Amino acid sequence: MASKKSTPDQSTHDPEVRSKAARTHWSARDRLRILAAADACAPGELGALLRREGIYSSHLARWRRQRAEGELAALTPKRKAAPTPEAQRQTAELARLRRENQRLQAKLAQAEVIIDVQKKLATLLGITLPVPPTDAQD
Repeated sequence: MASKKSTPDQSTHDPEVRSKAARTHWSARDRLRILAAADACAPGELGALLRREGIYSSHLARWRRQRAEGELAALTPKRKAAPTPEAQRQTAELARLRRENQRLQAKLAQAEVIIDVQKKLATLLGITLPVPPTDAQD
């Protein structure tokens, strides 16, 4: 029995084939462009348009419904305003407070460990510690 040898062309990876399919996202402008082209198609040309654009007829149906409801116009990207000086100041203050909070939490954890060690040492040496007063208000 003769063994089948693979040629280099068969064993190499095809660079045109993606290893994982990526979702395609269409902007509102692209969706409106495709809808206009679909509306202008003569009978029988719609399939060619769908293949050329790489979309399904369900996309057209959904986009037509969104266009009718005015949702496609709402999908156009809006330009973000630059943050105000007050917002920048608040962001910087928030970052500073978070760093300080983290530092204080680390100091608190260290103090709790020291207190626990002191209590254990006092118990081993037989020293009774005074009970701290409570903040109970009657």
